[in-house]
Amino acid sequence: MHLITEKYNYQLIERKSVEGKRKYLTPDGKAVSSVTTILDATKDKTHLIAWRKRVGEIKAKQITTEAAGVGTRMHKYLEEYIATGEWPTAGSNPFAKKAHKMAEEVRDNALVNVNEIWGSEISLYIPQMYAGTTDLVGLYKDQPCIMDFKQTNKPKKLEWVNDYFLQLVAYSEAHNEMFNTNLQEGHVFMCSRGDDSVELGGETYQQFDLWPDEYTYWKNKWYDRLYEYYDKYI
Repeated sequence: MHLITEKYNYQLIERKSVEGKRKYLTPDGKAVSSVTTILDATKDKTHLIAWRKRVGEIKAKQITTEAAGVGTRMHKYLEEYIATGEWPTAGSNPFAKKAHKMAEEVRDNALVNVNEIWGSEISLYIPQMYAGTTDLVGLYKDQPCIMDFKQTNKPKKLEWVNDYFLQLVAYSEAHNEMFNTNLQEGHVFMCSRGDDSVELGGETYQQFDLWPDEYTYWKNKWYDRLYEYYDKYI
């Protein structure tokens, strides 16, 4: 039995790649940029560029590819759990086992506080502006909110994750527009691998919370980035 309580009529939105960038085809027939594309195009990449130079392009590509693979697997385990209500078994390869352990950390630290799940992998959009997909919408400790899963190689400091809050706000704004809600809370459930290896052990759970009293601040920051993107690229 799935863990979803249907509350809103969520519909999938078709995605396509346009000149290497992810676009969503919204019901009005317009292709709009994704939240992740907008944030990536407008963020300061100084530290990322310096890191790639420090470790070398080959090593940097290996690290990012492995991280993406582990993150995808972690998401799939959590999605399967939400869809079936049963905890999936780990795959046989080391990356799958690592992702499974990380998903367990998210389940045991975060999902235990999720009272109700209205939808998983939900497509959200504001017409002619942007679209995106959030991992969860529902109740966290009885409060309606947007929730997202993240993985990282190493734990992150709060000052490194500003874009997480912008992402939560972007999805909240779209949900409010589409379903006449007033979501002003969001949570990022994140687990780190502990290092760049796939050895079990060292996984660390972290949570980053967007609270209603901070919502307007981050909303303004999000729209600043959105308008910057349109000024530069559209």
